[in-house]
Amino acid sequence: MSDELNKLFKDVHWQMDILQNIDVGLVVMNQDYTIEVWNSFMQNHSSKAPEDVLGKSLFQVFPELPEQWFRHKAQAVFVLQNATFTTWEQRPFLFRFPHYRPITGTAEYMYQNSTIIPLADTKGIVGHICLIIYDVTDTAVNKLAQQQANKQLQNLSRTDHLTGLFNRGYWELRLIQEFKRYDRYEQSSSLIMLDIDHFKKINDKYGHTVGDEAIRGVSRAIKEQVRDLDIAGRYGGEEFAIILTNTDGDGACVFAERLRNTVENLTVYAEGHEIKFTISLGVAEMSNQVRDHRNWIERADHALYRSKETGRNRCTML
Repeated sequence: MSDELNKLFKDVHWQMDILQNIDVGLVVMNQDYTIEVWNSFMQNHSSKAPEDVLGKSLFQVFPELPEQWFRHKAQAVFVLQNATFTTWEQRPFLFRFPHYRPITGTAEYMYQNSTIIPLADTKGIVGHICLIIYDVTDTAVNKLAQQQANKQLQNLSRTDHLTGLFNRGYWELRLIQEFKRYDRYEQSSSLIMLDIDHFKKINDKYGHTVGDEAIRGVSRAIKEQVRDLDIAGRYGGEEFAIILTNTDGDGACVFAERLRNTVENLTVYAEGHEIKFTISLGVAEMSNQVRDHRNWIERADHALYRSKETGRNRCTML
């Protein structure tokens, strides 16, 4: 063997060695998507040996692969002769490979980035493409965990810890938004203010722990009654506020009466005590007479005060 051929053989040998041992997946295909190169990464993670895949269509070997999507991506590479890239955030994976790495053991599968690059021959004609698969599970899992943590922090910043309803600050922001929505579109909306009757007596007689359970009991009743579009919050102490979107005053009174009846029939068990109590409610329908969101609260609060004055355990609309 001549020195030139010997050198060529050695060059090809180490290039193939790199191809097989590099820590990314490499798949070379022709224009019919027939697999011509299948490296060790792909073999190890798919459990498919080269003899099982070479000479076969990629879609035959992996029928679960999104064929229409992949053909669209790959055809652009053949025609435009430019590489294309897909991140795990756009598509978590191309091949559903199991993931066994201990650091990110919570991952159900390997998150993948993928690149498709054109392979031109000596005449510059692109007759093959190379699909490169990168394992980015560590990055993906860490980012997803961070996003989940940020979401939890965001929820904590707007949620009342005792009731799980919106806290007053966030609830008032939503009230302002609802007022502006009415100001622009004049869609009906109603505000309910309510509190627990004789709550101080409950605290004085049974203690604050029992009082807290009474507050939780009302909050649970509210959560059971409100729709997804409604906005319920703890306004302070034993007082609650509910914005009923796309609901006029009459509809709000029906809701309020149903909630009042639910609480009246509620029994709270805490610290060995069985506690029954009632609530009073005030309703204020949004209208052109409402000057701003504060005035809306004042109207509902005044209606609540009228319910207290006239015997409690009732709803008043003003």
